Amino acid sequence: MPSYTEAAGEHLRRMVSELSEPATIKEMENILHFLARWRSRLLANTYAVHEHNVVQLGPFAGLHYATRATEGAMMPRLLGTYETELHPHLLRFAAQDLDCVIDVGCAEGYYAVGLARLMPGVTVHAFDTSADARAACALNARDNGVEAQVVIGATFAPEDFQAFAGRRALVIMDVEGAEDELLLPDRAPALAHMRVIVETHEGHRPGVRQRLIDRFSPTHEVLVVDHGGRPQTLPPWIRELGHLDHLLAVWEFRTGPTPWLVMTPKSG
Repeated sequence: MPSYTEAAGEHLRRMVSELSEPATIKEMENILHFLARWRSRLLANTYAVHEHNVVQLGPFAGLHYATRATEGAMMPRLLGTYETELHPHLLRFAAQDLDCVIDVGCAEGYYAVGLARLMPGVTVHAFDTSADARAACALNARDNGVEAQVVIGATFAPEDFQAFAGRRALVIMDVEGAEDELLLPDRAPALAHMRVIVETHEGHRPGVRQRLIDRFSPTHEVLVVDHGGRPQTLPPWIRELGHLDHLLAVWEFRTGPTPWLVMTPKSG
């Protein structure tokens, strides 16, 4: 079986052979992103050797990753710089005596397992339509000793929020545009009393951010959180590498803006 780099090289040759004459900006961007993802994965492999896949920084410091990322970049998760903008909001909600978390689009469980470790008395209900993601989430939960706290499911519908009515719940959602179809307060009145952090995907659903703001403004204080810079608190072995590697180490594979909405119930 070819190594990851050998397989990546073969894929790169195919990409180059299929370039237009002259090459388009989009084609060159695709090659750039492919090479950046290749290098990011090599950095993550090296991190595993040096740091044993233990998250370094942030609210989930100490979390052990037993598997690769099933969605997005692994390296910033391991560094603990992933979605840094959400850290103060996660810590604020975690201090509010929650009794459950609803994580829709859990992938391999960065938030599901991380929040279970952060809040030992809280049950995390983690959902993902990908069987691979669910298996990876279960593995990470077991590897971090929180399998009893993390309940894993496949599908989630708007009405399913009603099963958590009356609970002190935090909703975490990253579903590549399906937030438009899932966050419907008129079909799930229980949402009015839930804390919500949702990543919005204008590229998949144009106008989704404003639609969600309009839906939740009657019941929630809505804060738009944009992406910002990334801290450069890097392990010594990364600091010895080139500056491009420093940048790629914290790159989250985003190709466009995907701001979050942090929504706090007005009812307390």
